[in-house]
Order: sequence, then C-alpha cells, then structure tokens
Amino acid sequence: MNEYFKKIIYFAKPYKSYAYLNIFFNILYALFSALSFVALIPMLTVLFHTGEKITEKPVYQGITSAKDYLEQYMSYFITIYSDEHGAQNTLMVMAALIISLFLLKNLFNYWAMYFITFLRNGVLKDIRNAMFKKSLELPLSFFSEKRKGDIISRITSDVLEIQHSFLSILEVLVREPLTIVFTIVAMFMISTELTIFVFIFVPISGIIISKVGKSLKKSSQKASEEQGYFLSIIEESLSGLKVIKSFNSEKAFNDKFQDSTMSFYDLNNKILNRQNLSSPLSEFLGIVTIAVLLVYGGHLVLGEGTLTSASFIAYIGMAYNILTPAKAMSKASYSLKRGNAAAERVLQVLEEENPIVSKENAIAKTDFEKEIAVENISFKYEDEYVLKDFNLTVPKGKTVALVGQSGSGKSTIANLLTRFWDINEGVIKIDNQDIRDVKLDDLRGLIGLVTQDSILFNDTIKNNLKLGNQDATDEQIINALKIANAYEFVKDLPNGIDTNIGDAGNKLSGGQKQRLSIARAVLKNPPIMILDEATSALDTESEKLVQVALDNMMKNRTSIVIAHRLSTIQKADLIVVMQKGVIVEQGTHEELIQLNGTYSKLVTLQSLE
Repeated sequence: MNEYFKKIIYFAKPYKSYAYLNIFFNILYALFSALSFVALIPMLTVLFHTGEKITEKPVYQGITSAKDYLEQYMSYFITIYSDEHGAQNTLMVMAALIISLFLLKNLFNYWAMYFITFLRNGVLKDIRNAMFKKSLELPLSFFSEKRKGDIISRITSDVLEIQHSFLSILEVLVREPLTIVFTIVAMFMISTELTIFVFIFVPISGIIISKVGKSLKKSSQKASEEQGYFLSIIEESLSGLKVIKSFNSEKAFNDKFQDSTMSFYDLNNKILNRQNLSSPLSEFLGIVTIAVLLVYGGHLVLGEGTLTSASFIAYIGMAYNILTPAKAMSKASYSLKRGNAAAERVLQVLEEENPIVSKENAIAKTDFEKEIAVENISFKYEDEYVLKDFNLTVPKGKTVALVGQSGSGKSTIANLLTRFWDINEGVIKIDNQDIRDVKLDDLRGLIGLVTQDSILFNDTIKNNLKLGNQDATDEQIINALKIANAYEFVKDLPNGIDTNIGDAGNKLSGGQKQRLSIARAVLKNPPIMILDEATSALDTESEKLVQVALDNMMKNRTSIVIAHRLSTIQKADLIVVMQKGVIVEQGTHEELIQLNGTYSKLVTLQSLE
C-alpha cells in the first residue's frame, strides 16, 4: 500500500465505525449488483420461451453440481409457475423481483455513501486542525524559510485534494473490487470459456490506461507549489498595499501574479486533461471488449449452441456492469497520483521536527525570584554568529537596556530569552535554572513581550487584551488600559472595549495600537517584561504617551528594554552597549556619558538629529 496513504489513513481511526458500516453496505451493494443481472435470465427465458422445461423438482447433489442444480431449479420454477398462472403473470413476478433487487442495490449504495461521508469530512477536519496546530507550534525559523502563502495552500487546497483523491479511494476500495469479483463469479457460472476469453483483453486495457498517468504526480506537485507561490503574492501584496501604491508598483505585482496564475493554468490543464482521458479511454476499451464478446458469444449461442440467448444477454449486461467499477478504479489510480503530491506536501509540515519543545522531564516554574543570567552564549541564524560569548545578568526588579546599531544582536536576545530560537553555545538561566529545562509554557508565562510592530487581531479590544489572560474581568481590562494610557481613547469608541479594531488594528493610529499592546502585556501581568524597540515607530507625541504607559508598566517589574531612541532608557539601572554581537560598554546613563565612548557618541548623534 502507498506510504503516504498509510500515513493519511491514520487520521481515519476515530471514524472506523463509519468505515465498517461503509464496508458492510458495500459488500451488500456488490452482491446485489451481480444478483440483479443474474435475475434477468429467468425473465428473458420466459420472454423468449427458451430453455428446457422441467416438471420434476431437481435434487441437490452437493457443491460440485450447484450450478446445474440452480439452473434446473430455475427452469422447474418457471415451468410450474407458467403452467399455473400463465407466462404474462410469470413475467410480472420476474419484473417485480428485478425491481426489488435493483432497489435494494441502490439503497445499499446510498447507505455506504452516507457513512463514508462522515469519515471523509472528519478526516478533512482533523488533518486541517492538525496542520494549523502544527503551524502554531513550529519555531519561527521554519517560517523564515517557507512562504506563508505556501503554508496556507497546504492547509486549504492540499488537504482538500487529499479528501478528493485519497479518501475517494476508500469508496472504491471495497465496493468496486467486490462488484467485479461477484460479477465475475456469476459470469463463470454462466459460461467458463466466454469469461476466460474476456480476461485475455482486460490486462491489455489495464496496461494502456496505466501508461497514461505516469507523470501525473510530478505535475500535481508543481501545480501545488505554484499555487502556494501566488497565494504568497496575494498575502504580501495585501499586507504591503501602501508601499505598492506609493511606488506605483501595481503593474509589477500584477504581472508577477499573472505569470504565476498562467503557469498554474497550464499545469492544471495538463493534469485535468490527462485525468479526463482515463474515463473515455477505459470506456472505449471496455466497449471494444464487449464487441469482441458479442462476436465470440454469438458463436457460442448460434454456432455451438452451448449457451442460451437469455443467459448470453444477461452475460453481456454483467460484462458491461464490470465497466463502471473498472472506470472508477482507473480514476482512483489517477486520483492516487494527485493525492500523493498533496499528501507529501501536507506530511512535510506534519512531520517537521520542532526542536524547540519542552523536555520530557521539564521543570514547572510559575514564579521569578532572583535573576536572569546569560552566560557565555553564542548564536547564529545561519552561518555567521550574531552573538559571541555574550554575558549579562538582570537582577529581579531592575531595568536593563540594550542599545546599539542595527544588527548588533539586541533583538536576538529577546528571541533567545523567550525561546523563539535556541542558543548554539552557552546557557541562559532564570533563578539558576537553564531555561531549556523549564516547561516552555511556564517560561513564556513569566515573560511579557511588547514589540515594535504592535500585532493586533481583527477582533474586539477586549478579546485582543485577553490573549494572555482569558479569565480577565472587564474591570481588570479597563485597569490595564488605564495603566497603558489607553483608556482615554478607548472609552470614546462607539462600543468601548467591545469595539472591533479591524484587520491588524487598522482602525487605530500607530500610538493607539502600541498602547493596546502594552495594555495586553499589563493584563498578562508577568514578572519579566521585554520591550523590543516599543516606541521606535511612533511620532514624538505618541512616543510620549506610550513612554508614560511603559514607565507605569515597568514599576516593580524586571524589564529588558531594547531601545533605538536613547532618550527612553536614561533611567535604566544598567545600559548595555552592543556592537556586532559583543558588549563594548555597560553602566548607567551618567557613567557611560563620562566614559565618552560609543554610547556618548550615539547620544550626541541623536541629539543633533
């Protein structure tokens, strides 16, 4: 069995009861599918007045003569019933029997499809949930290598493709092969030599059909990748619409998108045309087989006389009955190739190893008592080290500021403290405990983060603030807004804290969004606060309001402030000046000014600006 199919079918385990019911009704469907054609024989016998008339009830003589017994018993029943009730009444009974068999066959088919629907949609839901959960758990490094649009494509289109391809195989896995098996058994019972003759042509048809679909998986994979690419263009274009418009780049982005959709168009045409070929090709080959069958079967009826005309007509119906499941199995093999490509892309995400997880015996830690110690750490994102032998101690209740030029490694410290990335060498400790030995949720529960980009969600102010404290009351939310200097504008909004702030908070100004980010961190109430250039993107007036909010928040709290504007960190207990991943100076504002070194020059430059 296909390796991807095995992995995907694991998601069907919770729905196995539906699978069993589907199998049960498919077996009945396959059985009645064959019986409904077998039942035509006595009806045609009556209609054409063919067959030997038997007036004595036959005797069953064992399994070896079961076929002869059934034929004789059928002839006996028709003879007796026709003599008593007439040929037309016998025909009516036979017609009623056939209608009943076909009705049951279709009812069983409906119930089989009914139960498989729950399995298919359940698996679709569970894979999609697993993909989203995994996407949230994976480290930031994963998304620095993958396009967001590509991940969206995998969660939506590829998962849907799995449902259409792999899970459609579940429908044909039992029903179609059993329909063919039961029909072939019935065909052998009618005429062994005619059935053997048919089977000479079936493998030939199968070989021709299989050759058509060889390149389907490769084309499907390219199409999925192309779809991920143009979804990324959409996501990036909508996010950066202001920049695109300001640089008059609408045409450039439109051209890029149209080139991608044209490639997707060509690939999809190639895939679908190849896939669509399977059905008419299999039907044509089936008709060729039927035509050859008519010639040879006609010889058996008209020439040798070893087959009755009624049996032969029913036999033709059965032979054609094999075509439908054969076509379905042919399409399923094509679907499997498309499903392979989609499943490979989905499983790449689901099986991606997450290096940043809690250890098995991780320690629970819910309070901060003494200090943060960064000891001899070195770190690189790719090849070049961003931090080298870096050391820093942050005592409880103190404010430590990190300053330096862009690329000096300031924000990297924040990423390492929160374990968005893990260090290559050295150790980071909280209260003398390696943070890699602490439960990840507990570690991040101790830390509040306010970034330069105030990331807000398309929801109400209340729900945005409750991210870090789901049990917060309205009173606590309002109090956090007051500390963050944000309640003054929130209270004037149409619905107060229940006001929706739009996509990424675009209904608010930059300063208002940043103060909401601070209020969110205040409501979480962590003992350690990391401020990553929280005011650098603001105008002077907004900066003053936000700075007051930050000062309120940092009271009696351990804070690590990554600052671009040096005016905001003059009151820090310790200022660490960084350059290319190493500390070049450290001390208070006054001490560093007196040194007349790097920090003093930075202050002078900003004062001149």
